[in-house]
Amino acid sequence: MEVSLDQSWVEAVLLASVRVAAFLFIAPPFAHTAVPARVKAMLSVGLGLAVAPVVTAGYATSTDLGGFVLTLLDQLFIGAALGALVAVVFAAVQSAGGLIDLFGGFAMAQAFDPGMQVSGAQFSRLYQLTALVLLFASDGYQLIIAGLTRTFAVLPLGESLPVVDPAAALVAGVTSMFLAALQIAGPLLVVLFLADVGLGLLNRVAPALNAFSLGFPLKILLTVTFAATAFLALPRIVASLTDQAATILLGVG
Repeated sequence: MEVSLDQSWVEAVLLASVRVAAFLFIAPPFAHTAVPARVKAMLSVGLGLAVAPVVTAGYATSTDLGGFVLTLLDQLFIGAALGALVAVVFAAVQSAGGLIDLFGGFAMAQAFDPGMQVSGAQFSRLYQLTALVLLFASDGYQLIIAGLTRTFAVLPLGESLPVVDPAAALVAGVTSMFLAALQIAGPLLVVLFLADVGLGLLNRVAPALNAFSLGFPLKILLTVTFAATAFLALPRIVASLTDQAATILLGVG
């Protein structure tokens, strides 16, 4: 029995799998170290086979090895760039936790988390882990994968990634990240700032009381008390960030 494989079909599926693999190794939630590299590779091949009818339609087989290698590197760059754009969007949740740690006094307990591959304090790691859990629990990762698969129609295998569009998308993504971080942590930051102002006024009225010695315990108490309120808003925030990430994936190119 003879099995014949179309060379152009195999090359197209391989190139599509490379783009998907570069994306999965950078973009959340699959970039987490809890997802084994073998699972990411298998998922990349599976998605490459799933988009085979789209990517093989207008693909022309490379005539030389050098052209195929350049196309392979191009797909690797496209997948990494798209993954970086999605990672920037979801970095807003970790940045919000970092702001809470900084203003609440938890930044003094900052440490490196080998599981998350991030360096942050308690709320920074808690917010990021919660965002990843919500992505899987709410099936938000499916929306991200759907946006990735649709990029093959916008950016076929034979085309290169435009330089202007990803740069503009990256600038817009970073701007949105800082804005979202302030929106998430803003109410609690205002409470902590008012606590500092109140302690300053109390210290001016009664200097012998040394009100600033109560600063760290008071701010930690306020952070733990009001952080639960901000924590309840995370599902809606993650859903909004997922929609934004999918929009960015569809808008590039």
